[in-house]
Formats: sequence, C-alpha cells, structure tokens
Amino acid sequence: MLSLPTMNQENELEPEETSEELFERRVIKTDKGQEPYRIDKFLMNRIEGATRNKIQQALEAGLITVNGKTVKPNHKVKAFEEIVIYSTEHPDTTDVVPEPMEINIVYEDEAVIVIDKPAGMVVHPGSGNYTGTLLNGIAYYLKEQMPDLDEKVLPRYGLVHRIDKNTSGLLLMAKTAQAAAYLSKQFFDHTIQRKYIALVWGDFEQDEGTIVAHVGRNQRFRKLFESYPEGEHGKEAVTHYRVLERFNYVTLVECVLETGRTHQIRVHMKHIGHTLFADSTYGGDKILKGTIFSKYKQFVDNCLEICHRQALHAFTLGFKHPVTGKDMFFTSPLASDMEQVIDKWRRYVKGK
Repeated sequence: MLSLPTMNQENELEPEETSEELFERRVIKTDKGQEPYRIDKFLMNRIEGATRNKIQQALEAGLITVNGKTVKPNHKVKAFEEIVIYSTEHPDTTDVVPEPMEINIVYEDEAVIVIDKPAGMVVHPGSGNYTGTLLNGIAYYLKEQMPDLDEKVLPRYGLVHRIDKNTSGLLLMAKTAQAAAYLSKQFFDHTIQRKYIALVWGDFEQDEGTIVAHVGRNQRFRKLFESYPEGEHGKEAVTHYRVLERFNYVTLVECVLETGRTHQIRVHMKHIGHTLFADSTYGGDKILKGTIFSKYKQFVDNCLEICHRQALHAFTLGFKHPVTGKDMFFTSPLASDMEQVIDKWRRYVKGK
C-alpha cells in the first residue's frame, strides 16, 4: 500500500515566482495563551528545519497569511489567530494512499471513468485532506482492477479537471496517459461540454447573458478568488448563463463554461450581483434579497439548514472519447439537497 511521504517542511516555504496557483499546506491556530511574538520567530519554532530567511521570503511572497491576510515578517502573532502556509507545489505531486470507499461511477471503459461526486467530498489530497478524498478511493479501485498499476503515475495524471469540494455532479478521469493527454487537450481547446445548475440570489433582467471577466486569486484574502473585468489580474474566463426558473428573490440558472477557472461560476455570479445561494465563502449564506418579515427569514433559514453548501451542481458532461472518437454525453440528476431547496422556493412563490 502506498504511504504519504513525510512533508518536506522547509519546501513549504519555497516561493516559486512562475506559478500563480497557491495550495494550502498547513494551518496553525494559536491558543488563548499566545503572547505577542514576531511571526518569523514563531514559525521557526513551529516548523522543523525552517530558517528565518526562508520564512521571511515566504511572507514577502504572500505564501503565509494570518486570518486570511498577508502580513510582514514583523507581524506579532497573538491569541486566536489562524496562520495558513501555502505552497506553489501542486497537491497532485503528493502520493495518494489507496482507501476503500463508495464511489458512484456512472460510466467506465478501458480509457475513461465518469464519476458522480457528492457534495462534501474533496477531489484530491491537500493540506488537512490527505485521506478520504476521491483520489484515495479511485487509487484503491484501480489497484483492485490492476494490481500491477504504477501507483506513482495513477491516478494523479488521470485527473483532467476538478470540481469544488462542495459542488456536486459529474467529474471525468482518464485511465491511461494517452487518454489523459487527449482529454486535457479538449479542455484546453474548450471543446468539452459542461453545464452547471445553480440557484443564485436575485432576479435577472435578461433571460440569458455572458459574463467575461478574468478570474484570479484575491490579492488580500488568498483563499478567495475574484473577478477582474479589466483583465489586469488572473486568467481569462467566460461563463454563459440562461434563466431556467424565477422565484422572485432567487433564480435557478444554467451555466455553460467556456473556460474552467477555480471558483469561476461562483465569482462570476457574485460579480454580476447574483451570489450563489448558501455559498458561505462568498456571502451567499445570508439573506441578500427579499423582505424584512420574520416569516421570510425563517423560511430562508430552513432552506439553509437543508443546503449547507453552495447550490451548484455539475449537471452535464460531454466529450469526444479518446480511443473511439465517439461523442460521449452524460447527465447527473440534481443532488437531493438542491432539489429540496428548489422545491421549497417553488412552493413559496406559489403560496404568495
């Protein structure tokens, strides 16, 4: 069985200027008795083998945040602070521990696997999630099928795209290096067909539209992403949307991606004033539209109790098969939490 290598703690602090992506590697929470102490000295005592120079370089490069904000080396660590250390090393470079788990495979052949992922399941190992991820389960599944599988290669290269932990729906994986290269090119060329269903706050003036705005990491809060309509930061991103059903204060929309940036639908929708319902990361878990009546507040709270995550579902997935060249197309029924909440809004509007 594979085992995770010991994390090279010094490399956690190695900035790489050629990479825009940052990956969370370690979280340190100070306790109530923490005395004010310079962060560079504090981390020297907490990270074995780390030098003060490396820590200061990482701080200047924005690889270390305190309560979500970048800080200078002279920042004084205090009680009840959360320090997050990021790395430019992709989590896919970490070996995967095979684990038996239930995976909803909707299609599989010698080249590809199509999976219907539940909300709440992390796709790949990373800081705080080295086990229990989809890749841990796929590694076990593939090893059962192919005992001689080179686990240092699979399933890492088979992950040709990702969906967020709290997004449900369809995910595509390759089973061979050739299939991975073929599918990756389709993603690069934007020929993959993907539709998402989202419940968002607010009503739309138009029945359909297109959002064009770069998506990049928020320059102060490193866990967040943001839309940059002038294109001065981030990467090009295009989302087409179409209204499916209106519920006065929230709207059910279909989103078609041309590009696949991290949190793209979530930040694009927020950018045009329609934050995803129940998306706590971007403020959608509060009442953003509606009345001040207590009954309405109770209704929304009941909906949020049912759906604890952003109301986003990867509904369809279409691609050209890497071996046969055949057009493949799959759909995934809405997750039950979204289905229940949509039905509640539908009945609420009819009641009014």
